[in-house]
Amino acid sequence: MSTPRRPTLADQLEDLLPQTQCTKCGYPACRPYAEAIAAGEAAYNQCPPGGAEGVARLASLLGKPVIPINPVNGIERSRSRAFIDESVCIGCTLCIQACPVDAIVGAAKQMHTVVTDLCTGCDLCVAPCPVDCISMIEVTPGQTGWAAWSQEQADQARARHDFRSLRLRREKQENEARLAAKAAAKLKEVAAASVASPEEKAEQDRKKAIIQAAIERARLKKEQLAGNPPADQ
Repeated sequence: MSTPRRPTLADQLEDLLPQTQCTKCGYPACRPYAEAIAAGEAAYNQCPPGGAEGVARLASLLGKPVIPINPVNGIERSRSRAFIDESVCIGCTLCIQACPVDAIVGAAKQMHTVVTDLCTGCDLCVAPCPVDCISMIEVTPGQTGWAAWSQEQADQARARHDFRSLRLRREKQENEARLAAKAAAKLKEVAAASVASPEEKAEQDRKKAIIQAAIERARLKKEQLAGNPPADQ
């Protein structure tokens, strides 16, 4: 029976973050920020959604004094949720791509809508919208930080973010595999071509080189996504 892994400092710090995945801390998600704090590369007062209580939680774990939130990262404020004016939405899907927790549903060239219970208020969907049809609506007037956000909501947001990350990684791997298979088929087709003139042969060789290079790039990318170092050439 294996011994349960002891939580690292980064694990413990991540557990104390609100999991809005808003990037206001200067990192692409809550986990990278927790890792940066643990490594001494980031301060523990860079999370506006966590508010003053969030800073206090992190400070307690780290054994450090409570300090104000760095204004460079924003200010503590009430929670908000995204709202899409569906009459203006053009279905570009840019907001769907920007949402870190899959809280926006819709399809290309069709109107999108926000699943309000899933929205973390990160506002990352606002800037990409080319028709400015997204606004942030205040939903916790008078309540900020952890007073406006529960641990249950944070846990659910983290689960959705992690699931989305895995899905995107899998989709990218599958796309790389499709491209590699297509390139291999093309290479086989070129190799099976009838006897050609010197000029045609040279063109075929050029295409083979391009396809072979594409296959190799796909292989290296797949190894990188899988976390394996490329094999020595």
